[in-house]
Amino acid sequence: MDYGEVRYITLVVVAAIWCTAPLAGQTPSAYTVPVATEDGWSVARAGAVQLSEQRLGAMVSAIRAGDFGRITSVLIARHGRLVHESYFSGSAEQVRNTRSVTKTVTGMLVGLAVGEGHLAGTESRVFEILGDPTVANRDPRKEEITVEDLLTMSSILECDDWNQFSRGNEERMYLIEDWTQFALDLPVKGFPPWLTRPQDSPYGRSFSYCTAGVFLLGRALEGATDMDVQTFARERLFEPLGITAVEWQLSPLGHAQTGGGLGLRSRDLLKLGQLYAGEGRWNGRQVVPPSWVAASIRPHVRIDERNDFGYLWWLTSVEVGGRTVRTHYMTGNGGNKVFVVPELDLVAVITSENFGRSDAHALSERLMSEHILGSVEAPDR
Repeated sequence: MDYGEVRYITLVVVAAIWCTAPLAGQTPSAYTVPVATEDGWSVARAGAVQLSEQRLGAMVSAIRAGDFGRITSVLIARHGRLVHESYFSGSAEQVRNTRSVTKTVTGMLVGLAVGEGHLAGTESRVFEILGDPTVANRDPRKEEITVEDLLTMSSILECDDWNQFSRGNEERMYLIEDWTQFALDLPVKGFPPWLTRPQDSPYGRSFSYCTAGVFLLGRALEGATDMDVQTFARERLFEPLGITAVEWQLSPLGHAQTGGGLGLRSRDLLKLGQLYAGEGRWNGRQVVPPSWVAASIRPHVRIDERNDFGYLWWLTSVEVGGRTVRTHYMTGNGGNKVFVVPELDLVAVITSENFGRSDAHALSERLMSEHILGSVEAPDR
C-alpha cells in the first residue's frame, strides 16, 4: 500500500489568464454558493471576493469533462471565507486520503509541541528523545540528528523515496513490521559527485525526500509529549478547528503513520490551509504559534532551482497577472494539494485520485493556474 508520496514533479505554474470569458469549447456550469453549515466556515459568493464565477463554472465543466483526470473535489477560500465548493466523487462528508499532505500536518503538531514546551526546540536530538535506542549502522552523526533535520528532510540517513535503490525507500519500510527500527537502522548516506553536499548547498542542507524520516518524527513527537499522535492531534489541533472526521493509517505495530495516509474531509483540509494563511489563527483563536507558522514557511533547504522547502511545507513562486507571488503548499501522491497564496489571501484545496499517473501533480497544478488563479479578477487584496 502506498502511504506516502512516491514521486515529485516540479511545480511549474504558468501565468494565469486574466479574463472572464470561458475557455474555448467549454460551456460553463452554473456557479453555486457553498452551503453554510455549523463547521466554522463563513461563506460568500465568489464575485463578492473578486473571483470570476463564470471562470469557476468553466473549471467545473472542464473537470466533469475529464480534462484533469480523476479530480474528486475543489474548494477555494478568499479573505477567510469559503467561496467555492465542488465535489466530483463522493460528498462533502467523505473523508479523503490525503497521502503525503499528512506530512505537513505532522509539522503542525511538532510546532504545537514546541509551543507547549514538550520539545525544547527544533535542535532537540531525536535519539535522546527516543531514549538512545539500540540501532544498526551505529554512527555518531546519526546520534546528532535533530527534529529540524527531519522537518526539512535533510538528515544524514540514507533515505530517498525518489530513488528505488535507496536503502530507506518507503516501499522497503512497508515490508518491515517495526518501522521505527527500520528508520533508526538506516546507514549514513554518501554524496556521489552528482549530489550537492550540505556545505555546498543553499541554507547548508541537502534535500532528500524521506517518508521514513517523517514517521520517525511522529515517534519522537510521542516520546516528547508522552501521548500518542492521535490524541495529541485531536486535542491540540483538530478540536480547536472543529475537525471531527479523522482517519489515521497505522503501522503494523499500531503507531500513527505521520508520513502519509491521513483521512480528512475537504472542508477540513481547507481549514488547515486557512490556519496558516491566518498566521495560526482560526476564527479568532490562536491555534498554532505565529512564530512557528513563520518558521515553517521560511526556506530551510533547496529542492531545485525553482523550489525550496520549509518545515514540511513546499515553497515556490507563481506568476500571476504579470507579477511573481510566493506560495506554500501541501502535496500528496495522486495530485492532492492544499495551496496557500498569501499575497492574494487565497487558499485552495484539490483532492484527486490520479494515482499511478505520471502527470498527476502537473494536472492539479494546471488546474490551479488555469482556473483557480485564472478566476482572480483583482490580484490586490
